[in-house]
Amino acid sequence: MNYETAHKLLIAQTLTTEENPDALLMRMKQGKAPIPGQITSILLALKVVFEGLKEDSSLDRELAFALYQLGVKAQQIFVAGRKAGVDWPPLLKEDLLRISLATESIFSGVWQTPPSGVLGKF
Repeated sequence: MNYETAHKLLIAQTLTTEENPDALLMRMKQGKAPIPGQITSILLALKVVFEGLKEDSSLDRELAFALYQLGVKAQQIFVAGRKAGVDWPPLLKEDLLRISLATESIFSGVWQTPPSGVLGKF
């Protein structure tokens, strides 16, 4: 995956429109689990974007907003869904933490990994 493809994929995953029913945020708002491979593709795209922007000192607004939505909004939707009784896949919470850490990495310029044992406690 190249930078341009990764950039487009991340933005597309946050578009909550009827024309994009399989976007991660759209599916989660509907109480649906991600489609198979969706989280893996997002994590790969985040790593590619991180590498592509490592030396840059600024982000374009559209990408920054997509990163915010993937890193923060997705977790808020997850919590709201859980409170509403949505039966999320068992590893989705950990996957969302990985996404959040990857978005934080892009903002900070330093790749973040979860502290040892943290993911196993969820």
